[in-house]
Amino acid sequence: MRYYLQLSYLGTHYHGWQKQLDKVSVQSQVNHALQTALQETVDVVGAGRTDTGVHASGYVAHFDSQQRITDYKKYIFKLNSILPPDIAVHDLKRVGEDFHARFDATSRTYEYSIVQFKDPFSIGRSYFVKNELDVEPMQKASNLLFNHKNFQSFSKVKTDVYTFDCEIKKAIWHQHEHHLLFEISANRFLRNMVRAIVGTLVEVGLHKISVEDFNDIILAQDRSRAGKSVPAHALVLKKIEYPEKELANKRNGK
Repeated sequence: MRYYLQLSYLGTHYHGWQKQLDKVSVQSQVNHALQTALQETVDVVGAGRTDTGVHASGYVAHFDSQQRITDYKKYIFKLNSILPPDIAVHDLKRVGEDFHARFDATSRTYEYSIVQFKDPFSIGRSYFVKNELDVEPMQKASNLLFNHKNFQSFSKVKTDVYTFDCEIKKAIWHQHEHHLLFEISANRFLRNMVRAIVGTLVEVGLHKISVEDFNDIILAQDRSRAGKSVPAHALVLKKIEYPEKELANKRNGK
């Protein structure tokens, strides 16, 4: 039987979601909790990788179990009792056998937080940029993302993807006094893509490059042309979406 798992985690002490032989990952922690709670071998499948240090507030995964779980609240409580404090399970439901947390996802939304003043309470959650950013050209450059499909310029160089094409669905800057929040949604993201986009947009905001330069960087399909990747600690995977009707059917085992 297949189960849907929704969880959140602070990625500070983890080498991303994906399990690794010699490093602590979120996936390895969740596997341990599931195997302890269910007393069977379980290998949880996540909706995708997150980089080392990146957080998630709406991560989705699935796992298969021989057990028929009916008391979901009981097992959520049990899993949270086993998991470390920086990982929490919020939802657990049975789904159809063909549901896949990664391949069925239609959209993923990330948020990147920037502060423009020295704030001790933002340490570990926001990126401090001391020089004033001009948000207007940053938003104009962000709007250009909708005109493109190939984002190789913002991808980690050594990666084994089959395509660099992504469909950007949202790219907007929110500003509240000295706090900036970049929200971006797409059907898929390349490794390091969001942090590379934000790093390049910061250069636009600092007037180091123009909006036109930003467009040329995308067209170049060359990572060396783009800006540096901003720190991982200010990035949060906020939401993963699935076709509502399809997910509802799969939850009912149809």
